[in-house]
Amino acid sequence: MSYADRLEEIAANDAKVLFEKDREYGGSWLKRGGIGAFMMACRKWDRLENAMSTEICTPRIGHFQSDSKSAPLQKVTGGELVDKFDIIKRALADGREEGILDDIGDLRRYLLLIEAEIREQQSK
Repeated sequence: MSYADRLEEIAANDAKVLFEKDREYGGSWLKRGGIGAFMMACRKWDRLENAMSTEICTPRIGHFQSDSKSAPLQKVTGGELVDKFDIIKRALADGREEGILDDIGDLRRYLLLIEAEIREQQSK
């Protein structure tokens, strides 16, 4: 299975989530117009940017090392430092419940809302 095989599933889930949120909140995301919509997207980007700036390491499960030839092996608790721009490795290593992957999804859905509103207004 490749990333391309997941696109329809992700898009369908986004539509489902957006319809559920719309029933719950109405069009509150557009209450303050285009400036408010842009700021909403900015807040999600800020969260993503903040998560990307935190120093994290990849886990190395089952890796052992020794400080000297006579010292016993000790389990390493962290792996290699993840580059601050590697969003894929960072999302995989992120242990937060509402982590990078959630931030990506929220931002994508907000951008879908914004695009849908622009296209709706263009059609009038």
